[in-house]
Amino acid sequence: MTSQIDEALAKVPFQVTDPERIPAQRYYDEAFFELEREHVWSKVWQMACRLEEIPEVGDFTEYTILDKSVIVINTPTGIKAYHNACRHRGVRLVNGPGHLGEGGFICPFHGWRWNAQGECTFVFSKPIFSEDVLDEDEINLPPVRCETWAGCAFINFDNDARPLREGLGPVEAKMDSRNADKLKMDWWYGTVLPTNWKLAMEAFMEGYHTMQTHPQLYWMGAGAEHGCDGDGRDPGVPTTGREAVNRLIDSLCRVGTGMAGMVHQTEIDVLEKLRDMDVPEDDPQTAAMMLYGRAMQEIEADAKQRGAPMFDIAKMAQEVPTTQVEFTFPHFFLLPTFGAMSSYRIRPLSAETCFYEIWSLVLRPDDEPYDTPTEPTILPYDSKDFPEIPQQDYSNLPIQQLGLHAGGFTEMRLSRDYEGTISNYQRLIDGYIAGLDKELLTKAQHAVNTGLDSPINDLPFGPTLER
Repeated sequence: MTSQIDEALAKVPFQVTDPERIPAQRYYDEAFFELEREHVWSKVWQMACRLEEIPEVGDFTEYTILDKSVIVINTPTGIKAYHNACRHRGVRLVNGPGHLGEGGFICPFHGWRWNAQGECTFVFSKPIFSEDVLDEDEINLPPVRCETWAGCAFINFDNDARPLREGLGPVEAKMDSRNADKLKMDWWYGTVLPTNWKLAMEAFMEGYHTMQTHPQLYWMGAGAEHGCDGDGRDPGVPTTGREAVNRLIDSLCRVGTGMAGMVHQTEIDVLEKLRDMDVPEDDPQTAAMMLYGRAMQEIEADAKQRGAPMFDIAKMAQEVPTTQVEFTFPHFFLLPTFGAMSSYRIRPLSAETCFYEIWSLVLRPDDEPYDTPTEPTILPYDSKDFPEIPQQDYSNLPIQQLGLHAGGFTEMRLSRDYEGTISNYQRLIDGYIAGLDKELLTKAQHAVNTGLDSPINDLPFGPTLER
C-alpha cells in the first residue's frame, strides 16, 4: 500500500518532496492550477456563506468557485444547496443574494420554475416536450452536499466525501468552545489580489513576518521567539509593571484598530479602563499576566451584561487554547483573541489571481438591531480603506507573486518550527491531486488544520521531516 501511495504522489507535478521546500511553480503553473481545479476544489468542503447572510426561510445567496456556481438557501427543512443552472438550457438562476418569492426560482429565459426544495414546479408549454425529457429526477435542481459549522454553510461537490466534521480535527473544539456559531458580522470586505490563492493564504500562517511587515505590533521583544535580533524598532522588555500593562493594552488596541476585528471596539473600551489596575511594579511579566487575566474577566462580564452570548474566556483559554490564527483547509481562517474574531476566505480566480475576503465578527446580543451585510464591500487591493494590517500584507503579496518569476528562484525555504502550516497543507494538496484514499486525506487534514506558527507535521502519506 505504501508503495502505491508513493507511486501516486510521484506523478504529481512539482510534488513537495522535501517538507521544508515548496517548488515555486505551484504558485503560477497553469497545468498545476488546473489539477487543483479538478482534484481539490471538486472534492473539498469549502466555506460557502455565513448563515447570517440567509437568516430567514427563503433567503438565498450564490457561492462561486472558479467556473462553478451554487445556490445556498434557507428552507423550512434546513440549509440546502443546489447547482445554479436552469435544467432546460443552462441559464444561471440567481446572481448574488436574494429572497425566494412565491414563484420560486424563475429562469429569466423561458420561465421554468423551482421551489426551495429544488423541485421543478412549472414548465412553460409542457406538451411540446417528450415525456422522458421532463423526467422529474432530471429536471429537479441537482443538490450539492451542504453542512454547517461555526456559523457558516459549507458545500462539497463530491457526493462521496466524508462528513465535514470528520475532517476538522482540533480546530472544531477550539471554535465550538468559543461560540463561533453565534458570531455576527460587523463588516465584510473583498478584493481581487494579483496573487495565487495559496500565496495569499500563507502570509497568515506564520507570525515570522510581523517584525518587518507589522512593526507596530513588534512589542515586548516579540521577535525574539523567532530568533530575531531587531534593528532598532524593538522597544525592549518593559522594566516596570505599569509599563508592561500599558504596552500590552496599547498592543491589543493596535490589533483592534489595525484589524478592526480581532479585538472589537467593545473589548477595547474595557481594556482602556484597566490601565490603572494594581500590579507589582517590580515584576513586569507577572503584571502582564495579571492584566491579561483581568481583561478576560472584564470583557466576559461586559458582554454578558449587554446580553451577548459570551463564553467563559479564561476557562477556554486554559482548557482549549488557540493561536491568533486558526486555519481550516482549504481556504478558511478564524482569528480569535478574546470573544470577537476576524475571518478570512480566499478563492482562486486564475493561476495568479484570487478573491480575498475579510470579516469582522463579534458576539452580539440577539435583539440588538444591526444592518447585516449581504455582500462584501469590494475595494481595490491597495485601497487605504482597508484596516492597517491588511494594507501592509496586501502591499507584499503582489510583489511576491512577481518575485516568483525572477530568474533563479525555484523554491520556498520554510522554517520547520514556525512555517509548518504552509508545508502541511501543500502536501495535503498533493494527496488530493494524487487521488489518495479519503480516509487518509481526512486524517491528514487533522494535522493540517493548525494555527499560527505551527511546526511541520508528519502526514499519513508522503515525505516526512528528518528529526
